[in-house]
Amino acid sequence: MQHLVVGEESEGQRIDNFLIRCLKGVPKSHIYRIIRSGEVRRNKGRVSAQDRVEVGDVIRVPPVRVSSRPDADVRAPARDFAILFEDDGFLAVDKPAGVAVHGGSGVSFGVIEQLRQSRPQARMLELVHRLDRETSGLLLVAKKRSALRSLQEQFRQRSTGKTYLTLVAGHWPQNLKVLDQPLYKYLQADGERRVRVCQAGDEGAMTALSLVKVAQRYTLGELHFSLLEVTIKTGRTHQIRVHLSSAGYPIAGDDKYGQFDLNKRLAKLGLKRMFLHAWRLRLINPSTDESLELHSELSVDLRDWLNTLGEQ
Repeated sequence: MQHLVVGEESEGQRIDNFLIRCLKGVPKSHIYRIIRSGEVRRNKGRVSAQDRVEVGDVIRVPPVRVSSRPDADVRAPARDFAILFEDDGFLAVDKPAGVAVHGGSGVSFGVIEQLRQSRPQARMLELVHRLDRETSGLLLVAKKRSALRSLQEQFRQRSTGKTYLTLVAGHWPQNLKVLDQPLYKYLQADGERRVRVCQAGDEGAMTALSLVKVAQRYTLGELHFSLLEVTIKTGRTHQIRVHLSSAGYPIAGDDKYGQFDLNKRLAKLGLKRMFLHAWRLRLINPSTDESLELHSELSVDLRDWLNTLGEQ
């Protein structure tokens, strides 16, 4: 049994990233397994992978076997991603759809491991936040611990403006602008992570707030679609996907919370992925304390597919 004490250099890190850094040679899938099983404790209490560590926290880790295989950072092929912004504190990557942000849970490597391989001279590269594997767009990576703490604090305090572009089935009502149903995260029998809407006060309920604006309406034969700008004030797992689906307007191409028959039909018409894109991010630059607005334009495949639809 190990007891790891969190130092100043790790303050504000997610506990999964903290353990990945400390337990070199331990497969990431095993690290996530011992977190989910409750074997990892922080100050004697259970934790989740998303929890943040603080200076002085004592993290209890069960006996773990070090893999003889090289770690994910070494196995990952170097890859240069499109950079939308960069200074001495952080950079904004234009993440493609279909690429995980990090390895683990059956994925050998992701954006962060490939980025580290392509920048071996970088002293530090850490994810500031997450995007679902099938979501494209803006992803922030910190180059300094001070920038990581500042940006993550902005996310925690909900002072950033995170806006996504998404296409949903149906004509979204103009007067439906606020979705604030609490969400509950659970695991299916096969271990797959899912989220559903629940009632405030339910055990495990997490507050979630999404603001919706209609950007454009489209038709395809008898089918109707709405292109939405969705600004999230909380960063819950699958928040936009679940909020929109529970309102009766699933995201086109969403294989978890969408409409299977519609997705199958859209795939034949050329939409090969979920239509969800991290489009705009407003924040305070930690290096300058000035307001900064970043954009990631829709990828070519999504733009081309929209052009096949009829605007209203």
